[in-house]
Amino acid sequence: MSVAGAEHLLADPVAAALHTDASWATRVQVAAIDPDWADTATLVEHSDVTLAESANCILVLGRRGGVERIAAVVVLATTRADVNTVVRKHLDVRKATFLSAERAVAESGMEYGGITPLGLPADWPILVDARVVEQPRVVIGSGLRASKLAMPGSDLAGAPRVEVVSGLAVPLG
Repeated sequence: MSVAGAEHLLADPVAAALHTDASWATRVQVAAIDPDWADTATLVEHSDVTLAESANCILVLGRRGGVERIAAVVVLATTRADVNTVVRKHLDVRKATFLSAERAVAESGMEYGGITPLGLPADWPILVDARVVEQPRVVIGSGLRASKLAMPGSDLAGAPRVEVVSGLAVPLG
């Protein structure tokens, strides 16, 4: 269903981000799911969503000179983010790690397992692997475990603060 009229299926920061540009309401679809299906493998097992169109948003933390740097990293479920090389270099930090679940929830205003790049704090860069942008349909979190967003990958590339990065992820296996 269209995002318009489905705000109850979105975390507050996601709904606010989608309402900043009226055209998002026509391009982004939202669907309710069983919250137990929020994890990618379970969603793929119980729905018509494939791994190739599933995208995951992870939050990465690095420090340099006592300053923390947090970024969102979006990759397809068929890949893994190259955190130790590409993300670390992009953030210009000595070491990059995943943000703890507690901090991710507290600072994003979203549920763990539903974090999405839309609606994140304005000072966090959003890095999107080029493979995501190539997908005709990308399924990603809505900020809540009880729903998912679907949109063309190219639309995600046009979201505020998104930087498309080739080689951000490497294929699994």
